[in-house]
Amino acid sequence: MNYPTTDSFLPVEPPVTLDDVRGARKMLHGVVRMTPIEGSRHLSSLVGTPVHLKCENLQRTGSFKLRGAYVRIAGLLPEERAAGVVTASAGNHAQGVAHASTLLGVRSTVFMPVGAPLPKIAATREYGAEVRLDGQVVDETLAAAEEYARRTGAVFIHPFDHRDVVAGQGTVGLEVLEQCPEVGTVVVGMGGGGLAAGVAVAVKALRPDVRIVGVQAAGAAAYGPSLAAGRPVSVAPLATMADGIKVGRPGEVPFRIVAELVDEVRTVSEDELSSALLLCLERAKMVVEPAGASPVAALLADPAAFEGPVVAVLSGGNVDPVLLQRILRHGMAAAGRYLAVRLRLTDRPGALATLLGVLSVVDANVLDVSHVRTDPRLGLTEAEVELHLETKGGEHCEEVRAALRAAGYTIIG
Repeated sequence: MNYPTTDSFLPVEPPVTLDDVRGARKMLHGVVRMTPIEGSRHLSSLVGTPVHLKCENLQRTGSFKLRGAYVRIAGLLPEERAAGVVTASAGNHAQGVAHASTLLGVRSTVFMPVGAPLPKIAATREYGAEVRLDGQVVDETLAAAEEYARRTGAVFIHPFDHRDVVAGQGTVGLEVLEQCPEVGTVVVGMGGGGLAAGVAVAVKALRPDVRIVGVQAAGAAAYGPSLAAGRPVSVAPLATMADGIKVGRPGEVPFRIVAELVDEVRTVSEDELSSALLLCLERAKMVVEPAGASPVAALLADPAAFEGPVVAVLSGGNVDPVLLQRILRHGMAAAGRYLAVRLRLTDRPGALATLLGVLSVVDANVLDVSHVRTDPRLGLTEAEVELHLETKGGEHCEEVRAALRAAGYTIIG
C-alpha cells in the first residue's frame, strides 16, 4: 500500500544527505565488508524479473547494524568517548555497538532484556561490551539504559533515530548501486526505519527512478498509521517473530526521510516470514533471521508487484537456533510440507504399526509420534495418536488425509 507524504511535516533540508552517506563510507573503509550480491534463480523465476540478494547477513557481527553504530560512535567528541556509550537492544544493535566501541577504544554498556537469547548475550560480551540484563520487554530495557545514561553521563546510542546512524546504514545503498547498476527496485525491511531511510537517501540521490519498497511485519507495523497521520505514532501490542523490525514507533529522523523518499510500505504475515526464511535457507543457502527475510516475504506474497531487476536486502542472520527450529517447522507447515494430525484408534496390539503402514504407502515421513492410552476423554479400548509428518506440499497433505480416512481412521485435529 502507498502512503502519501505530508508536506507540512517534512523539513526544508533533508536530515541526511548523499554527502553524509559518502562521508560515512569513507569512515567505514576497512571496518565493514562490502557484502556480496547473489542472484536467485528461484525468486527470479517467481517474480518474472532478475532478483538479487544483498547479503548483509554476512556482514561483521551478522547484520548491517555495525555500519550505523560505528559512524555514530566515531563521530563522538573526545570527552564523550571518555564517558563511554550505552544502548539497549535484544540483538543486532547490541552486537554492532559492542564491536564498534571495541574497535574505537570506547567503553560500552549494553542493556538487554532478561529473556534475551543466550547466544546473543554471549556474542555481545565477546565483542567487548558489559552486558546488563534488565526488563522483561525492550521498552523496559530502553528505560533502564536511558536512566543509566542520565546517571553516568554515558552517551546513549540510539538504534535508528540519529542522522549518523542513518548515514551509516545508507552505505548499503551505495553498494547496491555499484554491484547492481541496472536495479529497478530495492526492497528493505523496516522497523524504526534507519536502514530504509539510509538506503533511500543514497539511492534516490543517484538514481531517482529506482523504487524503494519498505517491508514491515504485520504484527509491528507502525509506519502505516504514522504516514497516514503525518508524524510518528506508536502502535501496540507488538506481536511478531521478527524481533529485528519489532518496533512500535518510527524514529523522527528516519520517518521524515521515509515519508519523502520511500515509494511504498508493505506488510507481511508471520506465515510469509516463515516461508521466506525457509526459502532463503533451502534455495539461496543463506541463514537469515525473520527480519532479514522480510523483503523475500514481500516478493513471495505479491510477485507481480515489483519492477525489476530487484535487490532484496537480507539485513541480518543472527537467529537463535531454538527459534530457528520453531520457525522452520512453521515455515514447512505454511508451505504445506509439514502436517500434524490427531486421530483415535482401537487400542490393540499392532494398531500403531498398521497406522504407520498406511503412512508408508503414501510416502509420508513420520517425524514424531505421541501415543496416549490413559485419558478421561478416551473409551476403554481407545487410544489417541498425534503424528507430526513431513510431506511434499499441499496436495500431498490432502493425499495423506484421504488415505487415513480410507483406512477407517477419524481425524480429530
